Parts: sequence; structure tokens; C-alpha cells
Amino acid sequence: MTRGTKVTTTFIELSAQLRRFVSRIVLPDDVEDIVQETFVKSYEADLKQDIKYTHSYMLKTAKNLALNHIAKWDNQYNDSLDSSDDYQQNLSSMQLEDEVTSKERFLLFCRATEQLSQPVRKCFILKKVYGMSQKEIAAQMNLSESTVEKHIAKGLLKAMQYMQQQEHPSESVADKDTPTRRVGK
Repeated sequence: MTRGTKVTTTFIELSAQLRRFVSRIVLPDDVEDIVQETFVKSYEADLKQDIKYTHSYMLKTAKNLALNHIAKWDNQYNDSLDSSDDYQQNLSSMQLEDEVTSKERFLLFCRATEQLSQPVRKCFILKKVYGMSQKEIAAQMNLSESTVEKHIAKGLLKAMQYMQQQEHPSESVADKDTPTRRVGK
């Protein structure tokens, strides 16, 4: 037989046995890699020297490759991707919760702005949603900058109060705004 042919023939005959043998040592995902590497190493060795007992040589090579694979530090401390399914599922559910919460807050914000008077709402939305400056809003609405500033402040206060009231109905914002009286001695 020519060089390499003996190794190839032996590998074809032994491949099922090599898979079973290696599967006792490494994880199922790594079996095929070890078996293929066994063939490559055996073939390279046969090109350099004549291997008299190819069957034994391949089994020993497979065993050593499998044990070296297990001994690697990174294989001992890396989690397989299959074990990260829980992490991926938790991450997806957290993203979904964040998205729902964000949409709920946006709807609450929209309801809050609906409660504002027309000029206050328009100034507030142009400032907070469209990012326009007070000067630009004043020019567009034919108002003074001072009036625009007051409308924006009023819109912010009323929207904040509405949102707090809706999120925490038991706490009244009016109670917080009312100064407490001190009884003097």
C-alpha cells in the first residue's frame, strides 16, 4: 500500500469506533472535531514515518487529543452556548418589559399633554418633542419669549403632576404643594 492509503483505509474502518471511544471523554459537540483531528494527525505522522500499527496509533492519538482537549483551561471554564438559553430568554423578557414600560410612559405623557390648554400644549410640544428654542417658538406663534417660557414651565408642571397622579393615585400632588403650617409657641 502507498503512504496515506493505509491510514485512510484504517480511519474509514475505525471512524465509528473512534467516535464511540472519544464520546466517553469529551462533550458530544466536540467528538467530531477530535475524530477529524485524529485522522489529520495520523495522516501527517504516516507521511513522516511508516506507522506499523495504524489501528493502535489512531486510538492512542484520539485518546491523547481528547484528554488534551479536556485539560485545556478554556474548556473547563467556558459555558456552552446551550447553557446561555436561560440568559437569552431573561434578556429578551427584560427588553420586552422595558419596551412595554416605555410605551406605557409615552401614552401617559400623551394623555398629560392632552390636558393642557391649546397655547400651553403647543409651546410645550414644540419645545420638548421637536426641540425648538424659545426664540423659534415665539417667532412661530407670534408670542413674546417670556410668554413662551411661562407656557413651557406651566406645561411641564401640569404634565408632571398629571403623570405623578396617574402613576401614584394614592399620593396627591396637591398635598405636596400645600405648605405645612407651623404652630408657634
